[in-house]
Amino acid sequence: VQLQASGGGLVQPGGSLRLSCAASGTIFSISYMGWYRQAPGAQRELVAVISSGGSKSYADSVKGRFSISRDDAKNTVILQMNSLKPEDTAVYYCKADGVLRFDHKLYDYWGRGTQVTVSS
Repeated sequence: VQLQASGGGLVQPGGSLRLSCAASGTIFSISYMGWYRQAPGAQRELVAVISSGGSKSYADSVKGRFSISRDDAKNTVILQMNSLKPEDTAVYYCKADGVLRFDHKLYDYWGRGTQVTVSS
């Protein structure tokens, strides 16, 4: 299984970006899909996560500005980021937790990061 993230880039404060992450491979289901970020010199932190049932959770710092969604038919998770701030600058990573595979076991996978830079 591979997670391929896209959509990062440079944006001015107040702008928007849309991150997408698609999981490929033999997958029967994915329990949780989420986004994490890591700024220089900081620990990786959870940004947002969505369950297979559609329950969503956000870091306090992004509530009201970011929105997470998923398309189970495409094993894809989307992070819509609005009203971006310089402190949102980080490498963003997608993660799939509880991936049910052909051997009936659950696995967790990380995608490669995508850089988001918010600067004027």
